Amino acid sequence: MKIDNKRKYLSFLKFKRDFQKYGLEKVRSYELILHWLNNRLSRSQFLVLSGIIVGCSAGLAGVVLKTLVHHIHNFITTKVHFEYQILFYVIFPFLGIVLTTSIVLTLFKGQDRKGIGAILYEIAQNSSIVSSVKMYSQIVQSAITVGLGGSAGLESPIAVTGAAIGSNFAQTYRLSYKERTLLLAAGATAGIASAFNAPIAGIMFAFEILLTGVVFTDFIPLVVAAVCGSLLSRILLQEDILFRFYTREPFNYKNVPYYLILGITTGLYARYFVIVSQKVEHFIKGLNMSRLRKAMFGGAVLSLLCVLFPPLFGEGYDTVKAFTNGNTHSIIENSFFRYFEIKDWTVIIFLILVCLLKAFATSFTIFSGGNGGNFAPSLFAGGTVGYLFALICQHLGFSDVPVTNLVLVGMAGAMSGVLYAPLTAIFLIAESSFGYDLFIPLMIVSVMSYLIAKWFSPISPELKSLADEGKIFTNKHDKNLLFSLKTEDFIDRFSETVNENASIADVFELVKEGDKNIFGVIDDENKLRGILTIDDIRPFLFSDTDTSASIIKIMKAPPAIIHPENKPLEILQIFDDTGVWNLPVVDRENKFVGFISKTSILMSYRQRLKEYSD
Repeated sequence: MKIDNKRKYLSFLKFKRDFQKYGLEKVRSYELILHWLNNRLSRSQFLVLSGIIVGCSAGLAGVVLKTLVHHIHNFITTKVHFEYQILFYVIFPFLGIVLTTSIVLTLFKGQDRKGIGAILYEIAQNSSIVSSVKMYSQIVQSAITVGLGGSAGLESPIAVTGAAIGSNFAQTYRLSYKERTLLLAAGATAGIASAFNAPIAGIMFAFEILLTGVVFTDFIPLVVAAVCGSLLSRILLQEDILFRFYTREPFNYKNVPYYLILGITTGLYARYFVIVSQKVEHFIKGLNMSRLRKAMFGGAVLSLLCVLFPPLFGEGYDTVKAFTNGNTHSIIENSFFRYFEIKDWTVIIFLILVCLLKAFATSFTIFSGGNGGNFAPSLFAGGTVGYLFALICQHLGFSDVPVTNLVLVGMAGAMSGVLYAPLTAIFLIAESSFGYDLFIPLMIVSVMSYLIAKWFSPISPELKSLADEGKIFTNKHDKNLLFSLKTEDFIDRFSETVNENASIADVFELVKEGDKNIFGVIDDENKLRGILTIDDIRPFLFSDTDTSASIIKIMKAPPAIIHPENKPLEILQIFDDTGVWNLPVVDRENKFVGFISKTSILMSYRQRLKEYSD
């Protein structure tokens, strides 16, 4: 406690010095008040206050982004006649991706790390320190991409923006890693809560995805931030912008078979969506083009898809609302399918193609240079799958099919399988539809979809590569701590070395003058030839053996060799396998770098465990 108070006091003194140095015109007056409160309030009280401030800021950012994109999209889709809309579908999706890429390359110097993986990376690898640029860069990029027709969602950019706001607030007031992580999560929570006006879903998002592997008990700031974000959304957003569904049927246990089949269907579709996303990402990365040309290529593909199937334009929430309101024909009338006689089979074929192509449209939007996430696409696709399933059931002669309910739970199912977040999906749809009596079908569909996704891949494929490289936290807490350590910090670059042509007497001199008990034997090019320990030369210390002999006779090969690229987890496994406590480190040319000690890694692990547990 004394250390915390001392740190707060020193932080306040530094701020006071800067305040006096630069004067009133260059200081934000509210910071003086917050610094004063940080010194006066208890830790819990200041975190609650921080949660309110971060929640309001992140929620306001979400409201601004949603409103901006809504007005752009609304102008394109409702203020123009169909013939001109074709031109819009050709020009604007293409223009959105190209403009976003150009802005990233010019204004943001090519730094375009985006998505939920970016937040998880900062938590695990950068002590929850997020660049201040992300407080506005994600808003600019996603507004252009999605507002001009990119087939992606705004929720991931909103979450990244909120995380950046929370992290930078914590950095300003010199908060610890755990407090910084908590406010980072609070900002993302408020962003999600404002995007959907669903505070509980925002909290579940933080627990299920962001805070995986992070141990903490103080979750009140998350709740406060979620409430603030949701309230701002409810107060400021217009009714047609809100993610709200008012029509649904009461839950009937006789409809459980529908939900069981839909759970399997959405789970398989989610796997299809993920595979297409991975294939498209691999395809685009493999193109021998500049980033701008990749953006032009991806934009052209997206524009073609939007011309053929207008529901792929933008987030797609209006289309899902049309499903729940029974206005499917209005969707088809804006496409080339309007030239066909609209029958049941026409609608079914149209929706099947929309479902299949949504995965491609989203993937080309994101990976060719646009900015967005999979929240909205998974909800759109799930609602479409649910409506399609309901139409097929009706076409087969089943009566009393709960069409609206199938649309709603279908959204939860697809989102659960794509994002690996069943609780977030359940509460999101329950809050957005006032459908708390739908918890049973929501749980059935979401859990089944999630289990199917987990059966194919235990970790979300979107995050799997980062998890395998140890760049993000998982549920394995020991590995999380080890992955947070860096091999470079444990290499003793001042290790003693001895030339292979030296004598045993030369080693005696090194022992007398130094404090090392292990030596690297190198050749004239600094390449490792072997190792030598004090135990190896001890027999010569108290005997009449000739010490002028070359050390080549007594040196030995190391039981294993470490490379700087090896992770601490891998190194500890090598130590366990060999049973030694010190190993040499060499570079790719076999040149000696230094020794690494098992003791130093374990001590750092213990210190990191203490920091994360306090």
